[in-house]
Amino acid sequence: MFIATVAISVLLAGFLCMSAFLKVTRNQMIVESYTKLGVPDSWLNPLAAVLLAGAGGLVAGLWWAPIGIAAAVGLVVYFAAATGFHVKGREWSNIAAPIVVLLLAAVALVLRITSM
Repeated sequence: MFIATVAISVLLAGFLCMSAFLKVTRNQMIVESYTKLGVPDSWLNPLAAVLLAGAGGLVAGLWWAPIGIAAAVGLVVYFAAATGFHVKGREWSNIAAPIVVLLLAAVALVLRITSM
């Protein structure tokens, strides 16, 4: 079970780092998507910081489970909110990404709890 925890945590952490990088560098596609959802540009750096903290927490949580659990819970909340923003803004074209990451974060949470 721990091998699956490592695999999902590292995969998800890599995705989160990439997503944070795209926000910080103001990737045009990302900026346009957030603009459609009504998210101000000034939120991109703090959102990127949350993603990086989540990635770091997932990886650190491989050594100390409470950090990994806390990071996974935070990511579930973050991506549930992201999905909610897409639903509220009726932005269906990009809704798959936050749903997939929400599911991955939930899997990471369950795996981290069960592999203690």
